[in-house]
Amino acid sequence: MNPNNETLFSEKQRFGQKWIWAILIGANSIFFYGVFYQVFQRKSFDDNSMSNMQLLIASGLMLLFTLAVLTLKLETYIKKDGIYVRFFPFHLTLKKYSWDNIQRFSVRQYDPITEYGGWGFRFGFLTKGMAFNVSGNKGIQLVLKNGSRLLIGTNKPDEALETLKKLEQRSVFN
Repeated sequence: MNPNNETLFSEKQRFGQKWIWAILIGANSIFFYGVFYQVFQRKSFDDNSMSNMQLLIASGLMLLFTLAVLTLKLETYIKKDGIYVRFFPFHLTLKKYSWDNIQRFSVRQYDPITEYGGWGFRFGFLTKGMAFNVSGNKGIQLVLKNGSRLLIGTNKPDEALETLKKLEQRSVFN
């Protein structure tokens, strides 16, 4: 086992906001009611209703979208040799940001809407860089030596900062 690969901090997050699930459940309910009413009861809402095939396709797409949101998961690991991130299903494997490539870091509060346009796999406005976030408004801000920026959302900001400070004191940063 590589001693530089020891995990010092880990966090796994999923979309858990109640308002997201309320919207998704509500939208799915409307579609499934429509399928039941129109396809199985053979009644249409009005003269401009979707065809049965259109309604089935739209319902299937809504269900697929809901399942996609269910699979989204942000994983963050701080190890002795760097920070690892995976935002599944966008990243199938962990993406490593080694200390050699990190110019500076901070744990900060941010505004997900105004800085990044919301939550998810986001590209920030102007010079904000990328963000991987699923909830909240705190994150690990990395500024890489190539000038690019990455914000990794965290629900454990104090623990992440404590881990990063300990590593900094051990001089893992160049």
